[in-house]
Amino acid sequence: MCRWLNIPRSSYYYQTVEPVSEAVLEETIKTIFHESKSRYGARKIKKCLEKDDIILSRRRIRRIMKRLNLVSVYQQASFKPHSKGKNEAPIPNLLARQFHQERPLEAIVTDLTYVRVGQRWAFVCLIIDLYNLDIIG
Repeated sequence: MCRWLNIPRSSYYYQTVEPVSEAVLEETIKTIFHESKSRYGARKIKKCLEKDDIILSRRRIRRIMKRLNLVSVYQQASFKPHSKGKNEAPIPNLLARQFHQERPLEAIVTDLTYVRVGQRWAFVCLIIDLYNLDIIG
């Protein structure tokens, strides 16, 4: 009588991987780090190790780098935007809420609005003559 054995799929496809000694890993990581002139971090070192068929997690690489005091240099941002301040220039109130004008084009007002068109922003600028409240342009 033949009985089928229930073997988990993971056990059937399991492939043993020879463990790499910690000293060899440390030496390999140190070599990659110094060949990159101290520029590579854990992510790039991981990619270099994968090319050599060594699979390690970034956490383990970081741990080894920390133990060996390997700190990658990184480029500082050369441009930092600075606020130029707000437009605080005093503007005289020449109209003084006198919206009824006696001559055309004596007083005009504008309004600027941004509108989403497709994937981009466009702006609509209205120019209104206060003489007869006509939209100009």
